[in-house]
Amino acid sequence: MTQLESKGAAAATPRTLSGSLGVTAIVFMVVAAASPLTVVGGAAPLGILIGNGVGYPALYIVSAVILLLFAVGLAAMARHVPRPGAFFTYIGYGLGRPAGLAAAWTAMFTYTTIQVAVYGYIGYLLSITAVSLGGPSLPWWLYALGTVALVGVLGYRHIDLSSKVLGILLVAEVAVVLVLVAAVVLQGGPQGLSLAPFEPSNVVSGSPGVGLMFAIAAFIGFEATAIFRDEARDPDRTIPRATYTAVIGIGIFYTLSAWGLVMAWGPDGILAAAAEDPGTLMLRTVAIYLGSVGEVIVNVLLLTSMFACVLSFHNVLTRYQHAMSGAGVLPDRLSGVHARHLSPHLSSLAQTATAGLLLAVFALLGLDPLLQVFTWFSGVATVAIAGLMAATSIAVIVYFARNRADQRMWNTVVAPALGFVGLALSAGVIVAYFPVMVGDVDADGAPVFGALTWSLLALVVIVPVFGWLQAGWIRRRRAAAYAKLTDAIAG
Repeated sequence: MTQLESKGAAAATPRTLSGSLGVTAIVFMVVAAASPLTVVGGAAPLGILIGNGVGYPALYIVSAVILLLFAVGLAAMARHVPRPGAFFTYIGYGLGRPAGLAAAWTAMFTYTTIQVAVYGYIGYLLSITAVSLGGPSLPWWLYALGTVALVGVLGYRHIDLSSKVLGILLVAEVAVVLVLVAAVVLQGGPQGLSLAPFEPSNVVSGSPGVGLMFAIAAFIGFEATAIFRDEARDPDRTIPRATYTAVIGIGIFYTLSAWGLVMAWGPDGILAAAAEDPGTLMLRTVAIYLGSVGEVIVNVLLLTSMFACVLSFHNVLTRYQHAMSGAGVLPDRLSGVHARHLSPHLSSLAQTATAGLLLAVFALLGLDPLLQVFTWFSGVATVAIAGLMAATSIAVIVYFARNRADQRMWNTVVAPALGFVGLALSAGVIVAYFPVMVGDVDADGAPVFGALTWSLLALVVIVPVFGWLQAGWIRRRRAAAYAKLTDAIAG
């Protein structure tokens, strides 16, 4: 190929994503990111153990109500701002280009930390599963890196393949959890069925801020429906419907599942069962109520659930990078789209390398995959996502107050304002209890803001500040690019 032909081929490379994803396919993508079985089998036991104990299931209702209010404003913006950038697009349109770019980097940081958190958990589970089957005892991070490679292969290809894989896995894991809950209901549990998890005294017991962190973290990803706008069949209808369906479905499912988990051991026994080993609580519960065959099935599905989770976050991250590279915020090469797979393939490769590098650092530091990698970085991601959502709620109000494109008060003012209050209060409570998650406590178990707590929380501030400063640099050095920054970064 001559140099001229090479340039022509490069110029012909598509830069815009396209597709025909419907409501169901997009819901599968974002609910798979929420990873139902990973939440029920992984996060819920930790929320019970180091959170608010028996009252933990009620926090899913609290989270769902807050996030549903947030979703109202998000859906309104999706209708009037035809861009696939989600957080950074809407914040950019409402609060200005520097705020939008700060949000872009914060979103990247959020999804990256939650993704590597789950990689830690899947590495832990694969390592103990291999040993239980008579295999070699290998470090958790080897299994985690192997998973990164497999996710990278799927992320490189067309998104329809990912959505089909996620859809199959999601149906299977939801079905098995519902079967478990049905078995608990039919057998009654050791103390019978009750509404103890929803009693106010139980909801505020222990460390409710930690419990709320795990509950809100379970929803991370639902708001990414807007990211798939360019690949949706009818985005003006598909995106709002997918957003509402995702948050309502997630809220109902997790509340029911966590309640069933508590009932399976009884209000008086669930804490002791979780303390024995939170990582295997789900498997032990299934062994009691569904037998050894059920335990094997759930063990397999728990692994595939985590895989579906990291695959979904990988797809979201690659599309964030693709949009940001189009704005000149990231290297231009990342905006390329594969000629045959129609995927942001170079962005996918970059994200695969990023995840692998972070896991290598965690391995060198000797971090525990469950109590440190998963717990710490889930907490960091939740604080960041709550802040992003709160900023987006304000951006919605400001945007519609400025241009009057939508006169519906509930959708553009009331619901976003209520969502902002709920998210701001949630973030404050989570931060107040954050030291408990990382072990910064005094002799009585009270939270103490030590060096580790401040270091992790500082990341939530440093990342958006970097984005804000980068916007200032672009404004000074590349005025024309700055003037188009919001539209460019929105794809």
